[in-house]
Amino acid sequence: METNNIIVRVATSSDSHYATTITAEMESSAKARGTGIAKRSPEYIEKKINEGKAVIAVTTDGEWVGFCYIEAWGHDQFVANSGLIVAPAFRKSGVAKQIKRRIFDLSKEKYPTSKIFGLTTGLAVMKINSDLGYEPVTYSELTDDEEFWAGCKSCVNYDILMSKERKNCMCTAMLYDPADHYEPEETKEDFKQHSKLYERFMHVKQSRLLKLLKKKDGGGSLPKSLLKYFNLV
Repeated sequence: METNNIIVRVATSSDSHYATTITAEMESSAKARGTGIAKRSPEYIEKKINEGKAVIAVTTDGEWVGFCYIEAWGHDQFVANSGLIVAPAFRKSGVAKQIKRRIFDLSKEKYPTSKIFGLTTGLAVMKINSDLGYEPVTYSELTDDEEFWAGCKSCVNYDILMSKERKNCMCTAMLYDPADHYEPEETKEDFKQHSKLYERFMHVKQSRLLKLLKKKDGGGSLPKSLLKYFNLV
């Protein structure tokens, strides 16, 4: 896929030299948003590239534009499209949607019977996922693979996740079940109808609660009353 001199394709071993740039931008972007993602090393990203489980976007001149990769959990019962990142200069260009479409298709090619899920703190990613056929779900419908949840330990919101016994957190969970799903036109329309509600809900979780957490002196958990107010206990 090529648009405006940007090529979106399955990554190959020749792309492994982008790994350090990709992980640095992942970390920088998470800090700028004030939210967290599971931290990955350049070696981990290289591994995904070499396994053919990643999608990359580059310009025709070889400049890195964006990236996303596949992770399988629970004996391949679940698949996650993780680490979606776009270089700052190319954001709002539509390339994120192209990357998500290609990694979604690649996931179905490699894991045709697996449920595809994602956790996101962004309304824009929710919209992209809805366009593909994902539905918002509770955390209980995601994998119970301990290795997946261990990846959240490097997230700044890990204490919130654990305070809720992994039933809720700052992220919104979304799922595509190949055996039982709505058509993309239906999930797209549903998101359109309820986007304001989703936006309000995510704002409460990500903005107000995060500010309260940051203001709290000495670390530790938030008071139970506040956690209940934001539906986090």
